[in-house]
Amino acid sequence: MVEEIKKEGKMKGKIEKKIFIRGKIESLTGLHIGGTSSSMEIGGTDKPVIRDSITNVPYIPGSSLKGKMRSLLEKLKNEFEPDGGPSEDPESLSGQLFGTASKDSDKKIASRVIVRDAYMDEESVKLLEAADTDLPYTEIKTEVSIDRITSEANPRQMERVPAGAKFDFELILNILEGDKEERLINGVFQAMSLLQDDYLGGFGSRGYGKVKFHIRTLTYKTKNEYENHEVEKPYGFNIPENLK
Repeated sequence: MVEEIKKEGKMKGKIEKKIFIRGKIESLTGLHIGGTSSSMEIGGTDKPVIRDSITNVPYIPGSSLKGKMRSLLEKLKNEFEPDGGPSEDPESLSGQLFGTASKDSDKKIASRVIVRDAYMDEESVKLLEAADTDLPYTEIKTEVSIDRITSEANPRQMERVPAGAKFDFELILNILEGDKEERLINGVFQAMSLLQDDYLGGFGSRGYGKVKFHIRTLTYKTKNEYENHEVEKPYGFNIPENLK
């Protein structure tokens, strides 16, 4: 735990509020988020997807979601260092939301955003169990690359989660003392909107990875709720129409 704090930076300031964003991620086209080589035992595909090691059901790692959201927001805001690396400015929007990795301890801060792994929802699991898919819960797409010199065809098999599958997601935004709360929550929504208009996972330029966020609940808890063991309360902030 100590090493993790040293690596990611410290959460500087008292936590005033936690905002919970929950809902569904719907795959509008086939989705490929790569797994380890051990997954090839499932069916011998060239590019397997990542699966839960217990249930064998594909899921979306929080790291994949968070990394893509950060990358797109950095490009939107042009928040980079002169060498092209991520901004080390703790006042930048991407830095405040996703943390900074500066060697300067005064600029190094931890991520305010927690992104959970998104697991396939129960309805999608049941539908795919009943469907005649190539592998459990997934389809195989065969692609052929052509060697431009020899004209030799090189077929390969790509494993994908079929379009229409849905995943339960949860994002938690920590609001610290002195934060501009509206700026931060809008920054999260901007990153989500950017991802919808880009792609998640691999091979997006070939049509993979188009997703849609459906925010179902927006709630919060303050210091008082935690101290008095109270439940979350509805957060009175308008959800953008494109994220509903």
